[in-house]
Amino acid sequence: MSGRTPSPRDPGLQPERTRLAWRRTTLASTVTAVLAVKAALNGTGGTSASGVVACALACGLWLAFLLLAHRRIRSLAATARPRALAPRHAASVVLCTIATAACALALVVC
Repeated sequence: MSGRTPSPRDPGLQPERTRLAWRRTTLASTVTAVLAVKAALNGTGGTSASGVVACALACGLWLAFLLLAHRRIRSLAATARPRALAPRHAASVVLCTIATAACALALVVC
């Protein structure tokens, strides 16, 4: 080992890539919400109450995900060395994603 002290971490383009990944994921979530609305309104058996409820839940979850993603994108852009993603924030994003998948399943089944 040499007696040199380690240089400070250079984040390079990693925060930018992470910001772009959040934006792509937000776009995919938006497409999912739009398809949920389309599925609820153009169901094979017509519009059902359960389809409308699942669609409304999917749209609400989309808004929650959008808020969480926007908050993370802002924190990544705020400094050169962004903080790590908080476990609570990560858990919220995962729950929104799983719940959106459950709404999609309900729209397909109903």
